[in-house]
Amino acid sequence: MQTLLNIVWQDVRYAARMARRAPGFTIIAVLSLALGAGANTAVFSLINTLMLRLLPVQDPSRLVELLQHYPGEPRGNGFWSWPSYEYYRDHNHVFSGLIAASSPASLSVRGEGLEPETVIGESASGNFFPVLGVKPAAGRLIGADDIATGRAPAVAVLSWSYWKNKFNLDPKILGKTIVVQNAPVTIVGVTPPEFLGLQVGSRTDIWLPLAPSASARVALLARLRPGVSIEQARAEMTVLYRFTIDERARNSNDPLIRQLRVELEPAGAGLSALRDHFAKPLLVLMAVVALVLLIACTNVAGLMLARGAARQRELAVRVSLGAGRFRLVSQALAECLLLSAMGTLLSVLLAYFTAAGLVRIITSGRQIVGLPQPLEIPLRPDLHVLLFTIAIALLTAGLFALAPAWNALSSEPAAQLREMGGSGDTRLRRRFGSGLVVAQVALSVVLLSAAGLFVRHLWNLQHIDLGFRRDHVLLLTLDPSRSGFDREQLSRAYQELLNRLDQIPGLRSASLSAPTPLSGAGASGFVSAEGFEERPQDRRYVSISTVAPNCFDTLGVPLAAGRDFNFQDNGGRPVAIINRAMAHYYFPSGNPVGKHLTIDGMTGDPVARSYEIVGVVGDAKYYEIREPGERIVYLPAFRDARVYGNNFVLRTKIDPQSVTGDVRRAVREVLKTVPVSRITTLTSQVDASIVPERVIAMLSVLLGALGSILAAIGLYGLLAYTVTYRITEFGIRLALGATGADLLRMVIADALGMLAAGLLIAAPVAVWGRTLAASFIQDAGMSSAVPIAFGAAAMLGLVLLASFVPARRAARVDPMRALRHE
Repeated sequence: MQTLLNIVWQDVRYAARMARRAPGFTIIAVLSLALGAGANTAVFSLINTLMLRLLPVQDPSRLVELLQHYPGEPRGNGFWSWPSYEYYRDHNHVFSGLIAASSPASLSVRGEGLEPETVIGESASGNFFPVLGVKPAAGRLIGADDIATGRAPAVAVLSWSYWKNKFNLDPKILGKTIVVQNAPVTIVGVTPPEFLGLQVGSRTDIWLPLAPSASARVALLARLRPGVSIEQARAEMTVLYRFTIDERARNSNDPLIRQLRVELEPAGAGLSALRDHFAKPLLVLMAVVALVLLIACTNVAGLMLARGAARQRELAVRVSLGAGRFRLVSQALAECLLLSAMGTLLSVLLAYFTAAGLVRIITSGRQIVGLPQPLEIPLRPDLHVLLFTIAIALLTAGLFALAPAWNALSSEPAAQLREMGGSGDTRLRRRFGSGLVVAQVALSVVLLSAAGLFVRHLWNLQHIDLGFRRDHVLLLTLDPSRSGFDREQLSRAYQELLNRLDQIPGLRSASLSAPTPLSGAGASGFVSAEGFEERPQDRRYVSISTVAPNCFDTLGVPLAAGRDFNFQDNGGRPVAIINRAMAHYYFPSGNPVGKHLTIDGMTGDPVARSYEIVGVVGDAKYYEIREPGERIVYLPAFRDARVYGNNFVLRTKIDPQSVTGDVRRAVREVLKTVPVSRITTLTSQVDASIVPERVIAMLSVLLGALGSILAAIGLYGLLAYTVTYRITEFGIRLALGATGADLLRMVIADALGMLAAGLLIAAPVAVWGRTLAASFIQDAGMSSAVPIAFGAAAMLGLVLLASFVPARRAARVDPMRALRHE
């Protein structure tokens, strides 16, 4: 054992000496590996945070979430009724506990010594913390007694970070009363520091008891009983789910309601709307950075091969003096492992800053639809990242150690010592080196074509016809839930606020819209149109938006026929405006203005109501930028002496951000008890809908450039080495009449030959990769060859640049000195 340790130590010292003797080679090799491994570790760190890291709760691997899947729509959690929750809780045999929680939402908080502010809070069932196994850091957590309506006082539990930031970890906070949404609550406990909530990328500040309510919509999460598999739980929940189907069927005439399905998925990593947005783009990026790592390893392998060729005589001498082949192999492997270890250590530092940069890109102030706050993605190293980093180090060492190990095993002492030259190069080794460069070129072209593909996809999304004008529009959302206003009072106050907003300098028009464009789904219902017979199997929910007068002009949605709403519609006959998609579907051969439609089963209003169509507007995208225009019915925001919606849209003549101060002052003057919950621009909201595409386009360009630079370095190294060992050949050619220009063209032709070979390999791979990308990113599978041409053109420029210096060196060879070179 001692002898083995001595041998290992000798190999490490020898590897360190060789690294010091060739600092240029060492720097290039270590930097190449660090860039490739660092990019992989950075992306994996993000994947680990969003998709793999388990919740800091008791036995998270036994947690599952319950999802509902409506035909043709994404599955989701958060839409379960309270009766469904109680039924599953009391009748299942597969869960040791079933908990319900509301989606995180913005809450207003104030109190003695506490400035009024908006925090993120959620309501939870009484068994929420016991089922999760979360213990309090101070006081106690919400329990079953806190849900008993009318008996227990209203209580609140704070997160540890909120306790620290707002109360400086003061233990006297327990028992103190604060006001949440204008309702007094008593602080009874604090969660442990590591528990931030169930939503990845979202931090909960306050938990409140979830009061039973027939209208409540909650997310469900369960803990499997010991010995029960997730398949067994799925089977039982499929049977119990009939309760929810029957419940929904009683309140809806949707013919597809019986096709609803329940699904169970592991929830040990938490519930995440963010994961749904970024899972596929991150997997694509993981594949891209894997290609970058492969290019880096190929680059280092080529450098090691060239270095090994120069050391063939040294190896031959050592073998002649009695060194064993496996001893040489162990020393070669020690050199590779040392380079890999140095590259990995540097990659950890690069990964830290790269991952932080990724987080800044994703959380760049754009609020993802479905999340109540700007994203928070804490990157903390854990065992997964450590094991991944170790695996990357071993993989890189193994990939580029093959060439030097083969050199050590295949060394022929007698042949090498008889050679006059010192290069020890062979045709096989030259071809293998060229093959490595061809592989790098091919991989780089694939990366660059992928970058061109993703950039073009992003450009298409940014320039798609949205049906509205995104520029110079400010979005304002108010929260009147605890203001003390009823709907009629709020209607009058909102109309007064609209008049006040119109007086702000720089403001062109103001109106209301619920929802605002690309902010998610609004209300929906079934529509029956006058003179149109629809087959029952074709019935689908139609989106319903509420808008105030002048909204279409403010958003830049064109009026195609009829008129806009006016304030006289408030209290008059029921009227509606439809978009072109509705008009083409229900009135394909006539003018819909003056016709009637009936809305049945509208969200929050199960009564069927008839409306006269007074106008037709263009198709605007409200829910999904990537989908074709949906059918939309617009109803007046001011009707029945009430107001429906709290989202104001304001078109400005100047930069929208410059009028936010005036807008906030106007709200305070007119609605003193109504806080502003959100203010942003329509441009930012549109950008928020394509954050995943922006991330993948930006990073694919950076990674494509990195891979191409590494390939160019590899090509430069091979050509520089080729020129060195062909000095004598160049001298003879010059002596026989060749010119420097001939040698220049010869070296560049070799480089272009490797480029051509790389393109022949890259073209079909890039086409296949484009098809693969289409399965991850909608509409990415474009038939255009522009992305591949872009990659080839970019690589051509890099190849010419990398080959210029070695080619110029060959062109300036002195024939007399070259002939004396050997």
